[in-house]
Parts: sequence; C-alpha cells; structure tokens
Amino acid sequence: MQIQSSEIRQKFLEFFKTKQHAIIPSASVVPENDPTVLFNTAGMQPLVPYLLWETHPLGKRLANYQKCIRTGDIDDVWDNTHLTFFEMLWNWSLWDYFKAESISWSYEFLTSKNWLAIDPRKIAVTVFEWDEDAPRDEESANLWKKEWITNISYLPKEDNWWGPAGLTGPCGPDTEIFYWVWSSEFPPEWSTVWNDSKNWMEIWNNVFMQYVKTSEWTFEKAAQQNVDTGMGLERITRTLTWTPSVYESDVFADIIQEIEKTLWVIYNDETRKSIRIIADHSRTATMMLSDWIRPSNVDQWYILRRLIRRSVREWYKLGTSWSFMTPIVEKVIEKFENIYEPVKNNKFEIIQALEKEEKQFSSTLENWLKEFDKLLNGFKIAFERTGKAVDTISGDKAFRLYDTYGFPIEMTQELAKEKWLNVDVDWFNEAFKKHQELSRAWAEQKFKWGLADDSEIVTALHSATHLMLAWLRKYLWTHIHQAGSNITAERLRFDFTNEWKVDGEILKKVEDYVNEAISKDIIVDLKNMPKEEAKAAWVEWSFWEKYPEVVKVYTFADKDWNIYSRELCWGPHIERTWTMWKFKIQKEEASSSGVRRIKAILEK
Repeated sequence: MQIQSSEIRQKFLEFFKTKQHAIIPSASVVPENDPTVLFNTAGMQPLVPYLLWETHPLGKRLANYQKCIRTGDIDDVWDNTHLTFFEMLWNWSLWDYFKAESISWSYEFLTSKNWLAIDPRKIAVTVFEWDEDAPRDEESANLWKKEWITNISYLPKEDNWWGPAGLTGPCGPDTEIFYWVWSSEFPPEWSTVWNDSKNWMEIWNNVFMQYVKTSEWTFEKAAQQNVDTGMGLERITRTLTWTPSVYESDVFADIIQEIEKTLWVIYNDETRKSIRIIADHSRTATMMLSDWIRPSNVDQWYILRRLIRRSVREWYKLGTSWSFMTPIVEKVIEKFENIYEPVKNNKFEIIQALEKEEKQFSSTLENWLKEFDKLLNGFKIAFERTGKAVDTISGDKAFRLYDTYGFPIEMTQELAKEKWLNVDVDWFNEAFKKHQELSRAWAEQKFKWGLADDSEIVTALHSATHLMLAWLRKYLWTHIHQAGSNITAERLRFDFTNEWKVDGEILKKVEDYVNEAISKDIIVDLKNMPKEEAKAAWVEWSFWEKYPEVVKVYTFADKDWNIYSRELCWGPHIERTWTMWKFKIQKEEASSSGVRRIKAILEK
C-alpha cells in the first residue's frame, strides 16, 4: 500500500518530536491583526513576533502543519500542481540550532527507512549563489556534501533567498530540496536543477534567517538567527505516490469520487478541468468558512464568494441544473474534522453559509448567461451589418452585468475567454470604484507586520478590543466571539459573531465600559498557563484550536482586582490603561452572514 497524506503528516510531527520540537496548532487562514495580506500564505506568518523579539511559551523548537491559502494563480488551479488551499509542514528554530542541524535532519527524515525512505540518488539541492548583499552559501553546500548529496546547484536570489514578507524584516538564503520526477528510475549524471529543472520537483525549503532587511536597499546581519522550513503536504504526497497530479493522490481522490457520484459525471479528459476546479474550490471554501470568513464583496470575503460562484459555474458547464455542493463539502469536512478543530466545531455553520451563497448565485446564473448570449448575438448582428468583428466586451457592458446581475468581472473574463473575446477591465474598474464596491484599500494601510508594529497607538487600540469584547459578551451573551480584527495606527476594525445589528444604546454602553477602564488606570497582567486550565477558568477565547498547550492570558483588572477583561492573546498590550486616551465607536455594520463589525478610534 502506498503512503497516504495522513501518514506523511503524522510522520513529520513524530520525527520532529524526536528532535525535541514542541508541536503547535495551525493558525487560522486569516492573519491576525495584519492588514498587509489577506490570508496566511505560509506557516511563518503567525510566528513573525517570535522570529523578531517575543519568546514562545513552548520553547525554541517548534513544528506543525499549517493551513495556507494562495489565490494568485487561480486560473491555473486545474493543472497538475496549483491549488488555492494547501497544507504546509513546518519546523522552526528560534535562537537555537541553525544550518548544520536543519540540513542533517531534513536528509534524515527524507531518506531514513524509519521515515520517508527516499533514495538519496533521487535528491538534488540548490543553495544561494551570491550577490552584493550576501556571500555565496558554501556552508550549506558543504553540509549537503557531508550527507553525500553532490547534486548541488548555485542559484541567484530570485531562486534561493527568502523574504521578507513585507518591505522590511527577517530574511536570508535558503536551500531547496528537489526530487527526481522523470520516467527513468534515476537521473543521468549531468542532470541538475540548474540545467534540467523540468524533471525535478521542489519538495522542501529550508530558510536560514541570518539577515534583517532594514530598508528597501539595506540588509544587516541579524542578532538572532532562525530556521524556518516548509514542505508542501500535497506536493510530497504526489511525489512519493508517483501520481500524475495532486488530484489523483489520496488528497483529492475521494472528493473527486463524490463529485462524480453527485453530478453523475465521469472524471475524464472532457470533464477534468471542471471537476478539478470544483474539488479545489470546495476544499478552500470549507477551510475559509470554518475560520468564519463569509461571502461578501470585500477582502477575504470576496475571494470566498468568487470561489463558490466559480464552482457553480463549473457544474453548470457539466450540464447539472441542481444544487450540489453540500455532499461534496460534507466529504471535505469528513477529511479534515479530526485534523482541524474549526472544521469539526463549525460543521453546521459551514454548510449553512455555503448553501445560502450557492442558492443565491444559482438563481441569477441562468439570467446572466441569457444576458451574455444576448451580448454575443449583438456582436453577431453588428458584424453582419458592418463586416467588422467585435473582439472586446466594453467596460460599461461588463459593469452592467455586474451591477444588474451581480456577476463578478473575473467570471465575465473567463466566459469571454472561452469565446475568444477580451474585456475592457480598466473601464470596469473605474466604474467599480465610483460605486464604492471595490475591495477596501487594505494595502494602502500597511504597517510593519500588523501588530508587530508595537507603536503606542496600535498597541492601545489592540488592548481596547479586549475591553470591548468583554462588554459585548457580558451584555449580549456568550455566543459573541472575535471573528477577526484589523488594526492600523488610525483605527481598529473588529469583527464578532452576532446575527443582529447592535443598537446605538448598547454601543454607547460599550464606549462607557472601555472609557471607565481607561479612567481607572487598570493594570494589564500577563500570565502563562496550561490551555486546559485556562478553559476551566472560563478565560475568553477566539479559536482555542489555534493556541498551543501553554497560552498567554491577559487580564485587565483594577486595584481591587475587579476584572474588566480576561482573554487569550499573543499581544503586545499596554501595561496600564491611562495611555489609551478616549475610546470612541464610529460605526457598527454587517461584515458578513452571522458576523458584525465595529470600527473605533482612540482620540485625545
């Protein structure tokens, strides 16, 4: 029997346990308090504070599997390798071991008969060549040679240098590990990643953070050296099982079988593209919904809406005219509910939100397609009259399809492409902005690492969310939990679970509660405690599952130990509330289905 993805995931954790690594849970797919990105695209993003300055409560050696989402290559999703949701296997060293141990353990895990048992002759590696910012990484190359790996390519920074995720931050050279995937059993002596890249697949990346980028052009040696490694679970599964694509591996096999059964289709050359898109998008939508993203027209919520609607479009192309996603998503839930707690805990909400969006979009799809056919017929008539072919859908026509029928511009582009047509997207975007429906300009409000910007105002605003949530739970009841937040130096944006609008009188009481805490000059106390002990003490939580076995509990209490807030968090936080000025709520609104949003500021 071939190795399964679940076995690889488990072996990875077991291996790094033998190397004294603490196993930490996956973070949400939504970055916490970081407006610079829409999703966690790598396992290191939730750990940035510990890569920079904070001490992790579980120590200096960590490992986990992390949920990641990347949608930049969404149009390529149906090919053999691209996915929108994927799992990464990670291990980190924080101020601890460095290149020697990292490379030695990677080799051991890949080649030892006790672990993955890969033949070393099928392994090649790359290391950093050199440039004006850093020297050639001969240290890594020599360490590989000690492991009897001599198929080594030196590649430039665009290939073998990681980071930082933003304009500044930790970064450094990496060494990437590749597996021979051509039909011959072993590579010829001349074949390397440098001269034969199409026959080698990257399976692991070891990043050595020994520099800090301090400006657009400046790099400095880091005081703290960290190791950050990542292995794609879907990719290594495909590699070790010799399947032609990730979709033929056990990662997707049962999901595709469910699609075949539900839609009465057969997975073949004719249906492959649509079935793969439905399979991928169903997985991604499930993971987004489990982390309280809901379909809407901005940011992460818009990406979710696009994925669901794209799936509906694909099943329509397969000739199906009934709702279908529920049994497929139930299969996805079945695969992940014992791996990720949010999937298990939010089964009902996942299916309910998905069915609502599917039904809403399905009802408009047929009308939209009729309108599109009318558009094409108009082009045909124009050609017959003038002899001039129309090759572009104008921006105003594309916007009318969106404004009247709610059809995303991306889907208009996809259908136009099928008919060999272009779309005037520039005109559409201008109209979109005027109607204030363009995704919020989150990128314009970037600040270094989200809350890793530990400026006084950002820290104070973050602390204010604790007090605000405590009051909401006290007076609106305990179904209220944080569903996301976004904090800049100008304001806080806080999402919480609630079906109904919060009226002005209650919002005024929220303001009064926070300002009372500020006026009393409350002390903020930090205590590390076992997660189960924190649960038993009814400490407020937002996603217990994302926290390790030892958690940080922040308590806001006055001198008589009257508690205003007690909550799990990673910080940073103010030490006393007198630094917070005056708290003022600017707006309360719907964020998505079952989620409300408060915007607030601190003013002098």
